[in-house]
Amino acid sequence: MLLILYSIFIFYISTIHGAVIPATMENFEKLAKTHSVLIVNFYADWCRFSQLLKPIFEDASEKIGDDVKKNIAFVSVNCEEQPDLAQKYNINKYPTLKIIKFGVVAKREYRGQRTAEAISEFAVKVFKTAVVHLRNESDIQTKIDNKKNAVIAYATSPSKAFETAIRTAGSFMDDCNVYIAFGEWVKNLSIKDPKFSFFDHKSGQKTDYEGDHNDIEGIKKWITDVCIPIVREITFDNAEELTEEGLPFLILFRKIGDVQSENHFIEAVKRELGDQRPFINALLADGRLFAHPLHHLGKTEDDLPLIVIDSFRHMYVFKDFHDVHKQDGKLRQFVLDLHSGKLHREFHYGPETEAPKADEEVISTAPPESVFNKLKPSEQRYTVLNKEEL
Repeated sequence: MLLILYSIFIFYISTIHGAVIPATMENFEKLAKTHSVLIVNFYADWCRFSQLLKPIFEDASEKIGDDVKKNIAFVSVNCEEQPDLAQKYNINKYPTLKIIKFGVVAKREYRGQRTAEAISEFAVKVFKTAVVHLRNESDIQTKIDNKKNAVIAYATSPSKAFETAIRTAGSFMDDCNVYIAFGEWVKNLSIKDPKFSFFDHKSGQKTDYEGDHNDIEGIKKWITDVCIPIVREITFDNAEELTEEGLPFLILFRKIGDVQSENHFIEAVKRELGDQRPFINALLADGRLFAHPLHHLGKTEDDLPLIVIDSFRHMYVFKDFHDVHKQDGKLRQFVLDLHSGKLHREFHYGPETEAPKADEEVISTAPPESVFNKLKPSEQRYTVLNKEEL
């Protein structure tokens, strides 16, 4: 009897202090609403990587300090038993650690070290940097980090739109800091109430949301557009997550410090490919850091700047970088030719246009195989469910 009571006591203590909470479709929404941050482990019992992570994840939950424990929940989802949850969060590998902030799934998952210390420290950092409260005018000058992009929300009183904006901005934690200026003192700023501003740390400029402040979907779209640059930098740290987005890469390989080429490329992408954002990832790459893909193309740093499409099957080279600032739509046509299959057809059957004149150089369109598909989630770390090419 004493043994049974002791076992019940130990179980009770574990559920209070850092226990991992099993999640179902029935309790998941409640967990998200009652905690500022959820660290969610999507796993399968038959996956050996899931089995290795399970005790580590439990240890991590126990390392959370008492000062933040009530705000952070470590949650586990058995994807075999909860397929609807797995489908809802687009789980395509085991284990996957998702972050839910204020009820909204973060755009990036946890891909760091699989140690209890690293995971618990990450969870605390996410919570403590989730939102910074600005309590007076001096806080605007002292608390805003000028080295990172930010969304700043001003309001004298709460509203549905205000709350939604904060939750949405919180999901972009790696791209934007979130600041809340809240209270009667905001009236002293002589601004609209509410007001949402975006601070670009590179230019130092602020951009205000000019739409309807009751248009929740409009606010969400604005935050998405300003927080995620239309052209991003690819590194070895973020390459895995970028490949998981499943979109072909349009990459400018350039020498670091070649700001002019960067600007020409970014301007061309904005001008010609705004409507293609859901279908392709426009990226900048350090030509020295990514020397291997260049070598694969038969190129070196001396050939930079160079624009390449990597479809995760083949790599296609844009003929002449200097065409990007001619405003003649050649970059757009290059992307459309990928989507239509023209680039791939020309690889197999030759150019579909008329033959070049005698004095024109013939450029081979035969594309090498993809290099960046090798940066997808490693099978030494995950059980990947869908092994088909994207």
